[in-house]
Amino acid sequence: MPALLRRCAALALLLLLVAGSALAAEPRPFDARYRLEVTGWPSTTVKHRLSRDGTHWQSDMRAAISVARGHERSRFIAGDATRSLHYASGYSLLGIGKEYELDREALARLPDRQTALFELSRRAVADDCASPCRLRYLDHRGREERVDYRRLDRRMLELPAGRFEAVRVEVTEPDEPDRRMVFSFHPGVPGLLLAMEYHRDGAQRSRLALTDLTLAAAGLASSPKGN
Repeated sequence: MPALLRRCAALALLLLLVAGSALAAEPRPFDARYRLEVTGWPSTTVKHRLSRDGTHWQSDMRAAISVARGHERSRFIAGDATRSLHYASGYSLLGIGKEYELDREALARLPDRQTALFELSRRAVADDCASPCRLRYLDHRGREERVDYRRLDRRMLELPAGRFEAVRVEVTEPDEPDRRMVFSFHPGVPGLLLAMEYHRDGAQRSRLALTDLTLAAAGLASSPKGN
């Protein structure tokens, strides 16, 4: 299951740390659902919720494909700088699984990958790094990972959930040049992934598309069609 999640951005595998830009939009709670298609696996639904708990934010992602299941949960502070406070995840295959947890001390140097995905979306909008940019984060076991990213052109996406303008970012691994992921983020809702594509050896291996969205913040329509 961890290998599968590594290919599926909605389960938040890649990405970054450090300070968010002052130009970044303020976080807003949301509930999102996606359709995930992975070569060789049945398609499935991925759920992502971003919610506020006092001064903290919590990101929660869950998915199940056939006999495999996975979830990740991250608690973080999202001010001028984004800082991870706690991370927990669990994966199972054929009923056999394992749980992982990273505490504040373990996350003092680098963010977990849920927090990193949120921060990447803010940086993508701010465009405050000369391409390509190096990203560092901790995986579910607390091991440091590195990826490079570069911002692509903005594009209008026609998705099952509606029509959206998207900020697009290409992510690659320094040691795996044949692998790349293209993330499409909402420009006004930090952390909200609209779509994702994963390519390896010149072929698309998986894709993710937003199918349903509820925005809890006042002033944003609960139905995103036409955004």
